[in-house]
Amino acid sequence: MDINSCCYEIGIKLGQGGFGAVHAATRLKDNLQVAVKFASKEDAEFVSVDRYSTPVPLEVALHIRANQLRVPQIIHLLDWQDEADCYIMVMERPMPCQSLDDFLESYTGTMDEEDLARIIMWQTIFAVQTCCQLGVFHRDIKLENLLINPDTLEVKLIDFGCGEFLTSAGYTSFAGTEEFFPPEYWIKGRYYGEQTTVWSLGILLFVILCGHFPKTRDMEKLLKENMWSRDGLSQECCDFICCCLKLDPEKRIKLDNVNLHNWFKM
Repeated sequence: MDINSCCYEIGIKLGQGGFGAVHAATRLKDNLQVAVKFASKEDAEFVSVDRYSTPVPLEVALHIRANQLRVPQIIHLLDWQDEADCYIMVMERPMPCQSLDDFLESYTGTMDEEDLARIIMWQTIFAVQTCCQLGVFHRDIKLENLLINPDTLEVKLIDFGCGEFLTSAGYTSFAGTEEFFPPEYWIKGRYYGEQTTVWSLGILLFVILCGHFPKTRDMEKLLKENMWSRDGLSQECCDFICCCLKLDPEKRIKLDNVNLHNWFKM
């Protein structure tokens, strides 16, 4: 199919969800391997963006802004096109790569689990720090939205479909994956971008190292006692998780300081 001035051969489906579908594809002029996302416009929000004469889908606008610094830890949007009932996004597709969820499930390497987690988290933190610096609140940081090269362990943040522009006024509506949402949303009905991002990073690390979300029956105790740990983890690692998962968002470690924690100096 033609997308703007380029022709693509559309291949196998890589993913499917309420948003639409993502397919592997090849850009025929140079055989570049890409991912093509077909996203429904049914509930899509459109916003005004510099350099565009008409409003563009919010997801596209967020991706354009997040790519302004072109850091390798954020997937690059190569092109996009508006259609009658959907919008199409052409993105880079690292080769080889797999979702972090699939990678961890099948990992057979010899690297210590904390060392592996540290490599993944460092890159993820840099990606979300960059997003926030550029005014983008990703809002759905999870295993499935991180790609990893199994050979080099390079990580890329993907999928801005649940995102918003970062604002100091906070948010009152829900978007993203429920298990990653912070307690202040359920308690007060309002949450803030950077504090929520820090909470999501803490939950992400917990899931990476423990293999599951905290059980509902344990959540109240974990929040009250701030004891996010398990046997075998270093004191620094447990402290890092606790710093991210404070019940009071004002007491959480600041996003700008997350990668300065002692756990990253080990």
